[in-house]
Amino acid sequence: MIFYVKLWLLFTPPNPKQTLTNIEWYNMLPRLTKIPQLSPLVSDYLDALRLQHFEGDIASNYADRLSLATDNSVYQQLPQAILFPKSIADVVRLTKLAQQEKYLSLTFTPRGGGTGTNGQSINNNIIVDLSRHMTKILELNVKERWVRVQAGVVKDQLNQFLKPHGLFFSPELSTSNRATLGGMINTDASGQGSLQYGKTSDHVLGLRAVLINGEILETSAVKSDDVFRYTEESSLSANVKKIYQEIFQRCKDNRSQILNDLPQLNRFLTGYDLKNVFNDDLSEFNLTRILTGSEGSLAFICEATLDLMPLPQHRTLINIKYNSFDAALRNAPFMVKANALSVETVDSKVLNLAKQDIIWHSVKELLTEDAQHPILGLNIVEYAGNNQALIEKQVAQLCAQLDQKIAEGKDHIIGYQVCDHLPSIERIYAMRKKAVGLLGNAKGAAKPIPFVEDTCVPPENLADYITEFRALLDSHHLQYGMFGHVDAGVLHVRPALDLCDLAQVKLFKQISDEVAELTRKYGGLIWGEHGKGMRSQYGEKFFTPELWRELRYIKFLFDPQNRLNPGKICTPLNSEQELYSILSPMRADLDRQIPVQMKEEFIGAMNCNGNGLCFNFDVHSTMCPSMKVSKNRIFSPKGRAAMVREWLRLLANEQVTPAQLDFKQSTVKLTDIVHKIQNSYQKRHGEYDFSHEVKAAMDTCLACKACASQCPIKIDVPSFRAKFFHFYHQRYLRPIKDYVVSNVEYVAPLMAKQAKLFNYFTATKFSQKVAEKCLGMTDLPLLSTPNLQQQLIQLGHQNASLEQLESLSAVEKQRVLLIVQDPFTSYYDAKVVADFVALTQKLGFRPVVLPFKPNGKAQHIKGFLTRFAKTAKNQADFLNRMAKLGLPLVGVDPAIVLSYRDEYKEILGAERGDFHVLTAHEWLKQQLDNDTLLFAQNTEKTDRTFEPHQWYLFPHCTETTAMPNSGKEWQHIFAAFDQQLQVESVGCCGMAGTFGHETQHIEMSKAIYEASWEKKLQSKDPNFCLATGYSCRSQVKRFAHYQPKHPVQALLTLLK
Repeated sequence: MIFYVKLWLLFTPPNPKQTLTNIEWYNMLPRLTKIPQLSPLVSDYLDALRLQHFEGDIASNYADRLSLATDNSVYQQLPQAILFPKSIADVVRLTKLAQQEKYLSLTFTPRGGGTGTNGQSINNNIIVDLSRHMTKILELNVKERWVRVQAGVVKDQLNQFLKPHGLFFSPELSTSNRATLGGMINTDASGQGSLQYGKTSDHVLGLRAVLINGEILETSAVKSDDVFRYTEESSLSANVKKIYQEIFQRCKDNRSQILNDLPQLNRFLTGYDLKNVFNDDLSEFNLTRILTGSEGSLAFICEATLDLMPLPQHRTLINIKYNSFDAALRNAPFMVKANALSVETVDSKVLNLAKQDIIWHSVKELLTEDAQHPILGLNIVEYAGNNQALIEKQVAQLCAQLDQKIAEGKDHIIGYQVCDHLPSIERIYAMRKKAVGLLGNAKGAAKPIPFVEDTCVPPENLADYITEFRALLDSHHLQYGMFGHVDAGVLHVRPALDLCDLAQVKLFKQISDEVAELTRKYGGLIWGEHGKGMRSQYGEKFFTPELWRELRYIKFLFDPQNRLNPGKICTPLNSEQELYSILSPMRADLDRQIPVQMKEEFIGAMNCNGNGLCFNFDVHSTMCPSMKVSKNRIFSPKGRAAMVREWLRLLANEQVTPAQLDFKQSTVKLTDIVHKIQNSYQKRHGEYDFSHEVKAAMDTCLACKACASQCPIKIDVPSFRAKFFHFYHQRYLRPIKDYVVSNVEYVAPLMAKQAKLFNYFTATKFSQKVAEKCLGMTDLPLLSTPNLQQQLIQLGHQNASLEQLESLSAVEKQRVLLIVQDPFTSYYDAKVVADFVALTQKLGFRPVVLPFKPNGKAQHIKGFLTRFAKTAKNQADFLNRMAKLGLPLVGVDPAIVLSYRDEYKEILGAERGDFHVLTAHEWLKQQLDNDTLLFAQNTEKTDRTFEPHQWYLFPHCTETTAMPNSGKEWQHIFAAFDQQLQVESVGCCGMAGTFGHETQHIEMSKAIYEASWEKKLQSKDPNFCLATGYSCRSQVKRFAHYQPKHPVQALLTLLK
């Protein structure tokens, strides 16, 4: 009976005056069915492939297709279907089946991490994505320094594996935490340090690839004298023999022309490497070099054997600061002559973006400046190696030369800083990577976009080239940021354009053409680093007719019918088909169909530029846990943003107005409940609505908000997720659990009065089964016993009235704090609040626990936006009244505290007021900094000693991303108590409020926990493991069967 009373309470409106006569119903959105359909031939092929015992995944839903329709370029191509093979055998199966006569018109595009900036791996055919399953490191030979890997292995993943062996895969790139090795090989990727470390192709010893006809091609270096004997004696097919022999002979015969007519650049991206297929003395031939840089247009690269290098034991950075970007560029050749590993240059625009981001706190001491001499250009010079004496000598020589230049006022150098602390070096590079991404987060409709952004010219021409490049862009009055690898002559430029404006699309084409001509003038290439992709049409201009014919002949040898990534690099010889144009279909062509007001309402989703940072492989990073465990791009911020963009476009095409997507505007239509029931019935019986696919993507979001700070675009999925839920449930009934979750703040205080009684029924197996079956909830938490009020009485704590607080003097107010309650800690983990009260009392303060008022975060997560706005307004009004007392407001749960700074600001705007709630660590740090803690005063110091312990902090992911300094601040606080605190690098715990309690998410919740938290908790004493988040502590309690302390509880144990 009690259980049903509890259910009744959960559904009782919190306001007794709220009746059916004033419940708000909204204009119902239409069903969305007008989506591009799969061709019958593709459907037939997929059915046949399943019968071929294809072991991987086959995806053809519209959401799956959309998730791979974009990369980090401006382009969009909707694939017909996506295949995720699990092995080379799967790739052979799909290609052999495609050789059947009826399927010969089907084409395929290999795909890896999807980080390309020029559309290399997007196409409107069948995508074969090797990044989901083919992620194994197969073999390592430490002695000979090589490794064999599958193509889907991420670059940083490999180096993480190699680090204990003192080795690393050296080609560097800014997307290394999500770029696959297959993708690196296909674009012959390179970045920082390539003058010494080389490009990807310099480190690929051999490949295993599958040709379009299903044959397996294995490549490695062969003695030139033995090529014909090797091909005749090996069990190669006639087709593979022809490929070997023809390419060998033609590249040998045309050697002099190849050397004379191709630009002689460090970044030698031609598509098919005609030059380096031979070594310098022509003694070795390696077909591998033809495949590296081929952008998936010749074969499916499945495995690679890679050359490794010893990790440098000593690294030193010299950050040289200039009063102009031009000065930094013109000074770069001087740095190169100093034999540095790399010279990276950044302009003031990129630096200023970093200064406005939370990442700047990590590097500001390494890049100091004063107001009179701001940094307008920066050269980051690195020396690395295992000969410390040599490096120290090189650094000393360069520093002496810099000192002389500064003394003489030469080269506009305003200073430099030397850094040899490895974590600091990594922070500098992390800042540079993040700042580059921040270019895409420019305000306004015009966004910096990649299209002429990896040009390469001989380094000695770079400064003059950039002068003309800047004049070109300035003539069009464009904003842009610049950075690059000046040691190699590579420049990255991203002009800001609004491609929804058709006039700017024309300008996009005009600038592309002008930059291509300018780059030719200076003896360079327009694709110095990021591949050709949709810019392949320019290829013919940069090669002589003879060499262009050779490239086309190679394509013909491998893919005579143009079935692999058609439209890229070149077409087969004698083919009438065309390459993709620079004006190929773009994301903006679809975005243009969405009214501006709709875009502004869902600005986070609209701003996603596809940089793919949310595809981070590292389970111990906070970024998007659902993507990591599912390996499904739909369940990533980028995927969810793509779903919402298309949802908005389809709504606009159904004549939905922007006013209908304003949750603040409502109409009273009680009859809508009938339509909701009908629509939900049809949904259960399989009626299609694209909104269901969007809903599935949103359901798996844990609302951890890592995307809101970790993504350089800060797209904030939980924000537009809440809005989507709000509108989705105008049309479809909500599950019961949504009401349970959204009302928990209202019923918990009532249930807490009889906590033992409710806990008795909640804990029974019958109640748990009913909750799972009827509510879709599992492992329901128990209320705290004794409750918070009872625990405070046991402490002898006495609250103060408003009148008493108002009457306090300024001196008395310095010892008072106001504790803001949250529903989860106060009612389900009340001892944390009571212990925080006890701690503050022992530290000489007078804590006042404010009356509990609902915060509304659960309502926001479930998309009850109208109710959340009212709840937030009530709480904000209350906290603003309390703030006027001039007393600090403090909360113990970081997620709830941060909602006052984020969700409240978004939903209320100016009505939020200016109250500020501190987290516990922020308040404690303030007291430490102000020297107001009793134990820190001299009179007490000699009387108080603390037994030192090693503690382990497992931070809340929302806290870590929003306040990246929080871990260090906790360490500072614990150090004041003579304690060592190790901050563990962990991802999400998998609970995320109520996410982990929902039966549909239990498996994902457990997988997320096991991926990071479980591993880091192993072998640690539970008594010294700490977690700031209520969700985190409850998740550990559920799976590890003990509950970690909150850090304030650990501090209290020291004072007892």
